[in-house]
Amino acid sequence: MGAPDSVSSQTNAVENSCKELHCDCNLMWSMIQQMSTKRLCRLHGSNEGSIIPVYSDRARRISATYARFYLETEDYGDPAKKGRFYWMALGAFASKTVACSLDDLRVPIIDPVFKGLAKGNLWLFYDISGWHWYYTRFRSSFDVCVSCRDASAYIKPVKDQVANYPWKDEALPKIKNMHEHGYIVEGFNLVKQIEAMREGARQEELKFSHLIAIANHEQNVILQQLIYNDPSFSVWVKRQRWPIVNLVSPELQLAFTSACDTKDARLKSIAPDGTKLENFKSRMSWITDAARTFHDLMQTQTAYMEGQIAAMAGWVGVDQAENLASDVVAIPFP
Repeated sequence: MGAPDSVSSQTNAVENSCKELHCDCNLMWSMIQQMSTKRLCRLHGSNEGSIIPVYSDRARRISATYARFYLETEDYGDPAKKGRFYWMALGAFASKTVACSLDDLRVPIIDPVFKGLAKGNLWLFYDISGWHWYYTRFRSSFDVCVSCRDASAYIKPVKDQVANYPWKDEALPKIKNMHEHGYIVEGFNLVKQIEAMREGARQEELKFSHLIAIANHEQNVILQQLIYNDPSFSVWVKRQRWPIVNLVSPELQLAFTSACDTKDARLKSIAPDGTKLENFKSRMSWITDAARTFHDLMQTQTAYMEGQIAAMAGWVGVDQAENLASDVVAIPFP
């Protein structure tokens, strides 16, 4: 899905000698972006792939990737540092919830909502996975290169990949070519503190602060700009609060299970009455409450929660339409 991670070439004319080469930030960001591309693709031989076509399959692969980041089983992870990417554990449950919504027969009949959920989930992944893969793979240069991410400047093979991303003409300008990094710096500064601290109450406080910092990036920098500010999406979100429409709409909830729902009220967070999803502050109020529920469960029901996260991590290769013909645009890679 783009330029290979390493290539061989002659760098000087002296046989059996070495010459130091330096990769710039943009090249490394380009390499990271193609990792995100590949994760959501079905490969066709050695020179081509296509993004898997089923929206809910994408959401489950995304959930799996987030779960793997938390568990430190993702590429370049460090099992000794499990827990530092705390938002990723909550993100796995959230993307699973999106997958369940996309599979709910009531959702696809409202096309702007159906496609809006898929679009937001996809582009959040393209953005958020990159920051985390870069930190784990090129940790020593993260602080230097964090401000240099710019999808419009990627090397040509990777720009060609991004040009085939769904909704790219709409998404990239709205999320500033994945350059916005204020909350990201805050969140990863907290990751560094978590890495340096032994387990205990103070580390748990830092994890929660990290989660909220990344959630602010997720909700304000990406999703608010991309879907909630879109009138075609937000008007339907508002209509779902109408009494009659609300009766036949999916409940706004986040279930902390790999299944779509649970009968155990202790394992879910339901949006309070009056929550306005299209409003950032209203939405973040519920998300913060859900994060507190999640945080409590992660401390008191650790084995259960990590078991559910591990179950979601197993979805990394899901592709229900693998043997069906697809009209998805092919993405070339060398």
